[in-house]
Amino acid sequence: MALATARGDIEEHDTSVLEDRYVRTAHELNAGRKIRVELHHDLNSVQGVWSQLASEAAQNSPGQSFGFTREWIKHQQIPANSQLYAVAYIGCRPAALLALHIRWRYGIRVLSFFPGAHVGCNGPVVGAALKQLSEPERQAFWRDVFGALKGADIAVLRSVPCESGDPLMCLGGIGTRIPVDTLYRAQFESWEECDKTQRGRSRRKHDRQQGDKLSALGEVQFEVLRNGDDVDDVINTMFEQRAVRFRAMGVRNPFQTKGIRDLYRDMLSFDSGVEVVLHVLRLEGRIVATRYNIVEGERMFCLISSMSEDPAIQAGSPGKQCLLRVMQSIFDDGYRLFDMGAGLTDEKRHWCNVQMPLYHHYVPLTPLGHLHGRAHQLLHALRARAKSARWLLDMRRKFAQKLQGAERPSGVR
Repeated sequence: MALATARGDIEEHDTSVLEDRYVRTAHELNAGRKIRVELHHDLNSVQGVWSQLASEAAQNSPGQSFGFTREWIKHQQIPANSQLYAVAYIGCRPAALLALHIRWRYGIRVLSFFPGAHVGCNGPVVGAALKQLSEPERQAFWRDVFGALKGADIAVLRSVPCESGDPLMCLGGIGTRIPVDTLYRAQFESWEECDKTQRGRSRRKHDRQQGDKLSALGEVQFEVLRNGDDVDDVINTMFEQRAVRFRAMGVRNPFQTKGIRDLYRDMLSFDSGVEVVLHVLRLEGRIVATRYNIVEGERMFCLISSMSEDPAIQAGSPGKQCLLRVMQSIFDDGYRLFDMGAGLTDEKRHWCNVQMPLYHHYVPLTPLGHLHGRAHQLLHALRARAKSARWLLDMRRKFAQKLQGAERPSGVR
């Protein structure tokens, strides 16, 4: 059964897709175990399976969280006929779940993960059953899962982590993939271990000197806010600080999308189903740095960080001072992994002891999808080359700064 018959979302009268589960019995593994794939368009219908899989194996992204996905869909107002949940079973045991957004891109029906660049990485929700498969069986498993996704042209799965030796981390052997970035994490049993491993004498001295400079400007306070706390002022300040930073860099601001600010604010409510920890650094009561984190068990994922661009306090490095207190706080509170996202920065170089390669996976489902995947890969290669050209980055930054200055009202500095 196809997902759609014409451009746009699934026709409203095609209720069989929404009401009945599409079941496909696919490849038969050893010992008579069969791969069975169910397709759903209702998030609530897969909640039980999702919870079971999440309890069997640690996930690597908030995008693999049921609560986060539910909030994302609600705030982005994604209709049911643009959602697709593929649940794969080995025998009677659920083994994996793909939560996908159905989009049109340049006349092509594309399947992709929901949150995109708002999370450091993403991937299928997988359970322990996959560990029992051999590598050829695992490849057959994924081929049958994607073979069940009829009606789309291609699945474009961005920023999927792959760590050698862990079969739950990879989609190896499926379609084509290209390396795109690296994910950075700090993984320690305690703050003492983290401090001893990541900070030498010179680094501690440098942090102390910056802390003294910041303290000389006024009283410094560090806060940890959680679900249910009053966060409106913090959320607004955080987004304003990020917007200033993006303008200065000449980079598109992904947080300007409609509904995004409300999403991050509402996830801090008691009934969101998402555990949020918000770290805030204040100077004389003024918010100078923030970090917005999603919690999954002993893992914490930082989705947004911000700091004041006020030159008067830059000598005190409020962003780095906030992060220092964050590292002390999270490992003292029992968290064992802190995900700082993709892309190398000084902070990640100083604090992260785990690096994971990220790949874009392209799984064509039709010849048209194959052409789209090749074009997308070429475009990505050109963008990567442009990013590596320092002169082009400097030119873009200078242009953005001139544009920002031109927009500033007369007489304002």
